[in-house]
Amino acid sequence: MENNFEGLKVMVIDDSKTIRRTAETLLKKVGCEVVTATDGFDALAKIADTRPDIIFVDIMMPRLDGYQTCALIKNNSNFSDTPVIMLSSKDGLFDKAKGRIVGSDEYLTKPFGKEELLGAIRAHIS
Repeated sequence: MENNFEGLKVMVIDDSKTIRRTAETLLKKVGCEVVTATDGFDALAKIADTRPDIIFVDIMMPRLDGYQTCALIKNNSNFSDTPVIMLSSKDGLFDKAKGRIVGSDEYLTKPFGKEELLGAIRAHIS
């Protein structure tokens, strides 16, 4: 089951170095290629070059938050089908609903473990 992830390109957008590093370490262990971005602008600059298969984006970020970032990704016809998973430290219904409105495919509450991360990828990458 583990090796389904070989060569999969995952983008992790979070202003927390700890979260980026944690996610990157977990994902690289199962064979994913990982691209990290510190915020929405950084992500949008990298996304066209890297063309990730799935994107994890933190909701609470300076400058461009996760909702805005997700909306911009989903509004781009090249990436509208790319699964976007929201990451949040609050497990709020409002946040989940708002995430769905901007087109996010799933919502994970931080801190997340390996199973949640890989489960989300499994659910959205056929």
